[in-house]
Order: sequence, then C-alpha cells, then structure tokens
Amino acid sequence: MILFRRKNIHVYELLSGLFVMTLIVSNIASVKIVSVGPFVFDAGTILFPLAYIIGDIVTEVYGYRKMRSLIYTGVFTLLLAMVTFWIVQNLPGASDWHNQAAYDAILGVVWRIVAASIVALFIGEMMNAYVMATMKVSTKGKALWRRMISSSAVGSAVDTVVFSLIAFAGVLEWGVIGQLMLTVFGIKLATEIV
Repeated sequence: MILFRRKNIHVYELLSGLFVMTLIVSNIASVKIVSVGPFVFDAGTILFPLAYIIGDIVTEVYGYRKMRSLIYTGVFTLLLAMVTFWIVQNLPGASDWHNQAAYDAILGVVWRIVAASIVALFIGEMMNAYVMATMKVSTKGKALWRRMISSSAVGSAVDTVVFSLIAFAGVLEWGVIGQLMLTVFGIKLATEIV
C-alpha cells in the first residue's frame, strides 16, 4: 500500500485532521441521546468509532510515539473547543438575537461532554495504542486484525465507561447509563470488526 509508507507525511496529516475532526464533531453530537429500537446511545457514537480505527492505523504505520502525540493534539483541541464554547455562551447576545436558550441547550452543555471526552479519550486511546503496540511486538507484526480488534476492545471499553460516567452521571438515570454503555461499546466494537 503505497499510501501508507512511513515517509508519506501527507497521509499522516490527513489522518490527524480526520482524527481531530472526529473528536470535535462526536462531542457536539453526543449532546443528543437517541433511541433506536431497544438501543439507547449518545449520537456521537455514530462517528466516534472512526477515532479508534484511525488510532490503530497511526499506531501500526507510524508508531506508538506518533499516536501519543496525536492524542495530545486531540486533547488540546478539545480543550480549546470547550473553552471557546464556554466563552461564546457567556458573551452577551445582540439585542435582536433571540436564540440564547437554543444555544445553551446544545452547546451550553458541551463542556461536560468535552471534559468527559478528554479524560476518556486520553485513557482509552492510550490503552488502545499501548495494547496495539505491545501486541505488534509479541506477534512480530503478524495478526493485524486480531491486534486491531483486541486493542480497540480494550480502549473502547475503558473509554465508554469513563465517558458515560463523567458525561451522564446525575443527568440520566443509572439504568439508562448502563444501557447506554452496553450499546455504545457494542457499536464501537462492531464498527471496528466491520
């Protein structure tokens, strides 16, 4: 695969941009809790598994150090987004602008989602990258799909539990949080396998 040569920095830059975009959009979408049949999950789950897939690719092709750097970039970007949303929320609106309640309902609660995401992302992606890198050494670079699925299962499980508890404890009922965690983990894992 010529596109994924280590010397091809353009692919790394593309993956980095996609990773950061995935984090930001997933966090905003996570404000909405959806129900599809018996499954309850935050809407950010639709896109977020892409972050783990990108994480696996970056770790596999560019190494653990590059992925760690990308995680730090993602955390910094989320912090910047959180501070920006908070500042904008607290700025006085123009006299003829009447949408503060709508803004507060969506972007006003993003700070909690982003805070949860930062902690969960840092722990979950570090676990994902560590397991991926460790298994690469132990399998001598073989069994790529097994390594990707295993590392994502570990990272996704940690990420899902940490994120759900920080983002939704005290906001949703515990039964809903439990159902949400199981559904989100299942979606993340199924996405990785497919």
